[in-house]
Amino acid sequence: MEKEVDSNVLAVINEKRLQGEKLTPVEIIAKMGVFDARTQAASSAWLATGDNVIATVWAELVSVAANGRWFYLESLDTHQRLDGTGRTAGQVQRAKDRLQLLKFSYEEEQGVRAVLQTNRVGIAAAESDKAAKVSFRVPDEVEWHVAVWSPEQKLAVMVRGERGWSPSEAEIDAARERSGVPLAKPEASGAPATREDVQAAAVAYLVQHFSSYGYRAEKATSALFGYDLDVSDKKGKTLLRLAVKGLGPTVFSYPLTAEERAAAREGDPWRLAVVMDVGTQQVQHKIYKPSELDSAKGLEPSL
Repeated sequence: MEKEVDSNVLAVINEKRLQGEKLTPVEIIAKMGVFDARTQAASSAWLATGDNVIATVWAELVSVAANGRWFYLESLDTHQRLDGTGRTAGQVQRAKDRLQLLKFSYEEEQGVRAVLQTNRVGIAAAESDKAAKVSFRVPDEVEWHVAVWSPEQKLAVMVRGERGWSPSEAEIDAARERSGVPLAKPEASGAPATREDVQAAAVAYLVQHFSSYGYRAEKATSALFGYDLDVSDKKGKTLLRLAVKGLGPTVFSYPLTAEERAAAREGDPWRLAVVMDVGTQQVQHKIYKPSELDSAKGLEPSL
């Protein structure tokens, strides 16, 4: 809500509103290069043409440092909203999709095009209430970037403007208190450690993931099939056959078996599903087609 926005930030938003075109929130991201923007309107980050990352920055949560620089705290906890309540499966996936794009921009040292947005209700309510309206959304002409990515603190810091600066620890602490971004909690001591444990947890994660969307995910009865999960719709039609591989704090790579490579050569519906950060709250997955194996994260080269 506007009353929660720093006056410096609100001044920029109001200037942009008065000078810019009268566009709807969907038209704004479409003009910025988001393909099929209407169907992606519920997302908060997008990969636009030219591999440009666009992300919503909620103006209510933008902090202004002592030197006048703007920064924004991004929680890496995908399961919990800022008010402490839990997210639904769909909301968790959208949060993971957003973080995956921000992490991509961080690792590639690529800028982020920001869309400054204010809401008519609080941030937590805006996420859970589909009827909640956007108050204003304007594209920021100044590029942002991810300056800090800290899984240990479950925190990322986005900064507006040129690189080479990040807020002080005191400024981050003050922003945490203002925005409600929680402090990191220790990971559960029972996190999977061995390759076998990580693999089992990765399979369980994908079973739960697909089940939450109404699909059936059944384990293959033999490793000779070259896949671990058979994903089907409610009528029993096979949609995907997934060779599942897990990566975690103690597992950084994996091989493909001869059976898996043979199944990959047969093509659809075989896919490689890599589950990353197994055993942490940042767990996420990516699915690769047989033609994309060379780019699969953690895949060991074949001998």
